[in-house]
Amino acid sequence: MALLVVAGVLLTSTLGGYALARYRFRLREAVFVLFLTSLMIPFQLRMIPLYAMTVKAGLLDTFTALVAPFAFDALGIFLMRQFFLTVPQEYVDCARIDGASEWRILWQVMVPQARPGLVALAILTFSHTWEEYLWPLIVSTSDRTRTLPLALQFFNEQYSTNIHYQMAAATLAVIPSLALFFLLQRQFVEGHTFTGIKG
Repeated sequence: MALLVVAGVLLTSTLGGYALARYRFRLREAVFVLFLTSLMIPFQLRMIPLYAMTVKAGLLDTFTALVAPFAFDALGIFLMRQFFLTVPQEYVDCARIDGASEWRILWQVMVPQARPGLVALAILTFSHTWEEYLWPLIVSTSDRTRTLPLALQFFNEQYSTNIHYQMAAATLAVIPSLALFFLLQRQFVEGHTFTGIKG
């Protein structure tokens, strides 16, 4: 679930951030403000309509129900827009002069420049999704679709008197997040010191 959500967020944030950073279209600023405004709406407020749509679509107790609500992230679009704005326009102009298409400019010019931002977004999204508890609790009704936080809760209920078992299970649950961070730590730090043209 976490990997699918990360892939979805990276794709939608890259496309949305690039469009808001580089294209001039009517109501662009209004769309950007709408994305920022959506960050102020807590998930608990959106949860009931999302659940109703999930039930109506017949997606209850499926991986689609777990992934779809989180595959788009307004914070990710904001973050990628800010990174794409730091990439000098000269890079894009040179690629256009060389005959590159818009897709090629995006994937071969802009995305490599914004790699630190993508890594930071991937780490943040993975951490948030990995520990998501409330939404999987609502839409998962079988062991097939239960996520790790739910499994830990059931494990704690089963071994309530064995604290050492609970601590061992919690430690195992933290390992993937720590491994991802240490694996991408260098790029994550670069994300905070990204400065555009170098040398």
